[in-house]
Amino acid sequence: MFMGEYQHSIDEKGRLTIPAKFREGLGASFVITRGLDQCLFVYPPEEWKALEERLKTLPFTKADARAFARFFFSGAAECEWDKQGRVNIPPTLRDYAALQKECVVIGVSNRVEIWSKDRWENYFAESEGSFAEIAEKLVDFDL
Repeated sequence: MFMGEYQHSIDEKGRLTIPAKFREGLGASFVITRGLDQCLFVYPPEEWKALEERLKTLPFTKADARAFARFFFSGAAECEWDKQGRVNIPPTLRDYAALQKECVVIGVSNRVEIWSKDRWENYFAESEGSFAEIAEKLVDFDL
C-alpha cells in the first residue's frame, strides 16, 4: 500500500526522485499514465494488469468507455529507475501534469500520484472544505 506525501524537484531533463519506500512497492519497472485531476498515476505491474483487465470489460460500443480507454492507455509509458532512483518522465506526461520544478508525490493506496506543487496545493485547498461532505457520501462503502 502506498501512503504519504513527499515534495521533490524535477530536473530540466524530466527526472524525478521517487521516495525509496514507493520505489520498493513499484518494483523495477512500472507504468506512468495520465491521471484524473491533471496529475499522473503510477502503477506497479500487478496493479496495472488488474486495471487493464477491468478496463477491457468496458463495452467498446459506448463512446465514454472508448474515450476513457484512449485517454488512459495512449498516455501510458513503461518506466524504470536510473541508478540514482529517479524516473525520467516522458515530455507528453510532464506537459499534461504541468511538471516543471517543484512536484508532490503522494501515495494513494494501490498507486502513486505525481502532481505539480501548485496544482496539488490548489486541489487540496479547494477540496479541503468538502472532505467531511465527501466522507458522508462514502458512508455506504463502510469507511
